[in-house]
Amino acid sequence: MGKGALATIMALILAASGLSAAAPAAPLRIVAAENFYGDVAAQLGGPWVRVVSILANPDVDPHLFEVNPAVGRAVSKARIVIENGIGYDPWMENLLAATETSGRQTIVVASLIGRKPGDNPHIWYDPHTMLALGSALERVLAADDPAHAADFLPHLVAFRASLMPIEARIASLRARLAGTAVTATEPVFGYMFAALGMEVKNRRFQLAVMNDTEPSAAEIAGFEADLRRHRVALLAYNSQASDPIALRMVRVAKEAGVPVVGVTETEPPRTTYQAWILGELKEVQRALAPHKP
Repeated sequence: MGKGALATIMALILAASGLSAAAPAAPLRIVAAENFYGDVAAQLGGPWVRVVSILANPDVDPHLFEVNPAVGRAVSKARIVIENGIGYDPWMENLLAATETSGRQTIVVASLIGRKPGDNPHIWYDPHTMLALGSALERVLAADDPAHAADFLPHLVAFRASLMPIEARIASLRARLAGTAVTATEPVFGYMFAALGMEVKNRRFQLAVMNDTEPSAAEIAGFEADLRRHRVALLAYNSQASDPIALRMVRVAKEAGVPVVGVTETEPPRTTYQAWILGELKEVQRALAPHKP
């Protein structure tokens, strides 16, 4: 769903509720470690928030991010901070400790859905994550800005409605593709594969690449064999990373005629979380159409 369609939904709900859309004199400052969380914060907060997203460049590997003074200043001024947690953005914990601010609220998204250290950290691909974040953020916004507390709920209602096409697409794909064997260079898309009911192979290889360690010779050989012998129907790869072993598997897949789909760890520019995820699901659907009509 594009920004225009989302804005229309919100405007209709606001109009039906008789709520004012006037912006306050001092919007709440929100800093999100990742831009997809920042996007959700902007959608829920509307004109009453000012959002800064730290990881926002789709051309940069998020694992190579280095904090700079501008990031520290943004965090120090934030009223609300949103971080992924479970080891994905550990630099944020250091910034929060170094910039203690009275009254600042921190939302650790992983904690909202019961994820713990050691779990796959790419939780934004879990369909439940943004619903949980939306509910938690609406409560924090209402508590921090009581003057507009009644205005945040219609935004949450609109946001939940905007996720329904994603839920519908997942259900449709799962009905056709559950049980399909797939693989990936990293577990970036892992939660979505699980939601689609797919069988994911080469998990040890994926974890090694994610943790910047070398997969074993046996893991590499097994991955290549799965591709060359068409024991998997799809390869998903992290298009923001440049690990040589991962890129080698992409080449092998293309040589073997196995469909390849790129996924990212940050939301692409000039889009929304909803449009981004729907776009990637459409790519999976397109890639697997020949395998399961």
